[in-house]
Amino acid sequence: MQARICCRRLVTVVSLAVLSAVGPVTARADQAPDPAQMAQRLDQQLQAELPQYASVEAGRCNDETFCRRVTLDVAGRLPTVEELSLFALDPGSDKRRELVRQLLASPEYGRRWGRYWRDVVFYRSSDVRALRAAGAFEDFMADRLNRNEPWDRIVREILTATGEIHLDGATGLIMAQLGEPEPVAAEVSRIFLGIQIQCAQCHDHPTDRWKREQFHHLAAFFPRVRVRPVAAAGGRSFLVMSVDRPLRLRGRRVKIEHFMPDLDDPQAPGKLMRPEFFLTGQSLPVGTPDQQRRRRLADWMTSKQNPWFAKALVNRMWHELVGRGFYEPVDDMGPDRQPTAPKTLELLAQGFRDADYNLKWLVETICLTQAYQQAVHNPQSSQSEEVPFARGCPTRLRPDQLLTTLQQVLLVELQATPRRRGGFNARAAQRRFSLTFGFDPSVSQDQIEGSIPQALFLMNSPITRAMTARPGSMLAQLLRQYPDDAEAVEELYLRCLARRPRQSEKRKALAYIRRVGNRAEAFEDLLWVLVNSTEFLYRR
Repeated sequence: MQARICCRRLVTVVSLAVLSAVGPVTARADQAPDPAQMAQRLDQQLQAELPQYASVEAGRCNDETFCRRVTLDVAGRLPTVEELSLFALDPGSDKRRELVRQLLASPEYGRRWGRYWRDVVFYRSSDVRALRAAGAFEDFMADRLNRNEPWDRIVREILTATGEIHLDGATGLIMAQLGEPEPVAAEVSRIFLGIQIQCAQCHDHPTDRWKREQFHHLAAFFPRVRVRPVAAAGGRSFLVMSVDRPLRLRGRRVKIEHFMPDLDDPQAPGKLMRPEFFLTGQSLPVGTPDQQRRRRLADWMTSKQNPWFAKALVNRMWHELVGRGFYEPVDDMGPDRQPTAPKTLELLAQGFRDADYNLKWLVETICLTQAYQQAVHNPQSSQSEEVPFARGCPTRLRPDQLLTTLQQVLLVELQATPRRRGGFNARAAQRRFSLTFGFDPSVSQDQIEGSIPQALFLMNSPITRAMTARPGSMLAQLLRQYPDDAEAVEELYLRCLARRPRQSEKRKALAYIRRVGNRAEAFEDLLWVLVNSTEFLYRR
């Protein structure tokens, strides 16, 4: 059966492969290590730091699992049956690396990770109005990621952004907090440094070394950036702007310096704070213009002499790809926290710095490690669940991944308007998926749980009601193309789970089809079971 599937698609698939083939993902700096060599060094360092790691690791996952895993991780979708077939046929020892590179070269890479960063920034937005900037920020990130702009340059754009929120997506983070100095400072530290200094806003940090004054010195970089409503072509919008002289907005006087509140006398003006970067003590005088403040903060934050900038991104990407970070949660790092395998983390962070913050280099490196390619379960060892990175960690699909996967499997078209019969409103579907299946990307995987609304949605939503054998549906096409039940079952598993059914699964499916007696009805039931399975909802 495998040979028939492979041969039937070989010509088409080889053509697609030639079109999508790309050169190596290279760093901007000559001293950057080769991703494969760095991946090997990381695995060796993990074994040295975690003595039990080598003895209990689950082993390398099979090709089908890797193809599904990396396609979901890098491109945000399932591999097609054609892509699976080509990957299985490829005898090359370097085919996993080539697949990673092809996915990184596709526009789907930027879109998948643009959506991820959109959720990182807007999941903790301070006001529902901020969500108006989410789409533009996603587009901004997708564009920069596909162009492989270095991480420091992207962060610099975000920190110094001004403009109308729909025209300049880089304004998204400031808009997410409506330009208020304290929440903007807190999010800048949390997202780009992995440090939750906001716990020191009212009192000295209870568990870390950060003092209240350090938080307010950081907030003092942002009192001159403001968000104001404006009229735009599409209706009401917002403008992120620099304010370097006193003025009134919405009937109140805008402060252009930051004052730390007096806790004993809330009505008092508070203490005037100069802009000072809490990690280094570097500062600017009171009165410094807005753009100069934010540019200097960007300089100090993204400097290669600041170890936390690279560590925060490396830890976050390792968490998203491997399923568990060196620090958990990913946005609660700092000198008073102890990570898992700190030398491995530092090795990867230094490689990222040497690569001049090349994000594609980082993704390729992590995907080539044994830690990333571990099988989910080691039946010979009950200890594999206790040793970090010793087995693959199933991760819940994000809402955008799940929606894309459902569209892909069911051949459902999301339209700009819902009027056409058989179509589904794209914005409404995406919004409902985000509300139903959304979760904070910064939390640990063990805090993400399914819910009754999620189960009900998958059982009885307009999209999943497309799981019928009506004319024109995916299932109707499949049953017509594969009159043999065994071949149809195998094709359905490949499309839904990106793997072939196990022999026991195939026997049960065929027995059920015979028992039902109605081929279309039986396959509708089988499709419904696969789409509602845990395996469909998770990246394994």
